[in-house]
Amino acid sequence: MSEEEALVVKDSNGTRLADGDAVTLIKDLKVKGTSVTLKRGTLVKHIRLTDDPDLIECNVQKVKGLVLRTEFVKKA
Repeated sequence: MSEEEALVVKDSNGTRLADGDAVTLIKDLKVKGTSVTLKRGTLVKHIRLTDDPDLIECNVQKVKGLVLRTEFVKKA
């Protein structure tokens, strides 16, 4: 089994996530280092998986290269 097959990334509801999926935030999140607060219900498109199954990368509004924890998102 390759490393890619072993890595299973799931959202807060246990739904499997893949590169390019769209997710919705389930909680208001403050972005460290900025004055931006991402509101609950914000749609995040084109996510990228990381080596850590608890983290995903994405671009939101004016924040590029944002890393989100999967416990705060659900698949859209």
